[in-house]
Amino acid sequence: MKKAEELVVQALKSAARDKQMKHAVQQSMELYPLIWKAAKRYVTGEKRRDALTMALEFIAKDYQISIEFIGENTTDLLECQKAKEEFLQLIESMGASSMKQTVSLDLSHIGLSVNAELAYKHLEELARKANQYEITLMISMEESSKTSDILDIYKKIASQFSNVGITVQVHLYRTEEDIQQLIQYPGKIRLVKGAFQEPIDVALERSEELNERYLLYAEQLINANHKISIATHDDVLIQEMEQRQYFNQPNVEIEMLYGIRSDLIHQLKAKGYRCKVYLPYGSEWYLYLCHRLAEYPENLFLAVADIINPSMLTRSEGY
Repeated sequence: MKKAEELVVQALKSAARDKQMKHAVQQSMELYPLIWKAAKRYVTGEKRRDALTMALEFIAKDYQISIEFIGENTTDLLECQKAKEEFLQLIESMGASSMKQTVSLDLSHIGLSVNAELAYKHLEELARKANQYEITLMISMEESSKTSDILDIYKKIASQFSNVGITVQVHLYRTEEDIQQLIQYPGKIRLVKGAFQEPIDVALERSEELNERYLLYAEQLINANHKISIATHDDVLIQEMEQRQYFNQPNVEIEMLYGIRSDLIHQLKAKGYRCKVYLPYGSEWYLYLCHRLAEYPENLFLAVADIINPSMLTRSEGY
């Protein structure tokens, strides 16, 4: 990565965690609607109905979908309860439409930033409701400081509910050992490179070595016949895994984010592979947008274009 791009990535990741900047954007009558124009490329909308409407469109095109009500690091008890209730309503709405699909969530959105007991209590309620409708819950992974707590909660819930999966970040050094433990549980494992800026003694930087680890962990899970979601937009990785015929395996799906590489996932679906699109919604899109721009700095050009001329944005472009 070029030096200028590295600086942009670092700045965007810092902005994502800057609470004052986030607050300024959310409270500004000028900035909020302006930056929302850029966020709309990656977020289905601010309301549940926006995500559900988009989900039906993708399902009609034979995609699998994963819906998330965006939010994390919620420290207010009432807000955690509100988030849990929103997820319950989402599950109910999906069940009413016979969407036997996936709901994704951050544990820090439903209580982990208050205490682990609250997060587990809320997760258990969601898992039970989702199980009634044959809906899968996918726990997202967060900063490395939360990894142990998240995995402890997952292992506890996975012992009761097989419809709950977990995300692991390949760039963390600990992931090699974590996978050996997680493979003993029935839940699907979503494999991501890792989007968070971590200390160099905790995680690998983007590199060929990181790609090699991704391939290694994917192969381990496939050989163990464990359900796996390959969540990446990396052309090099995808081409290599296709050559190795990973995508032909019955326990493998390919997952990509809404608004990112729609052309690529369309091509993969056309080949008959199981493809899933992640559909986020909600008003807490600031951090999510920063991460999308940080992952692909060239998306800054699209953000500028969307802000200046939002009519150029096609909602389902490329799918």
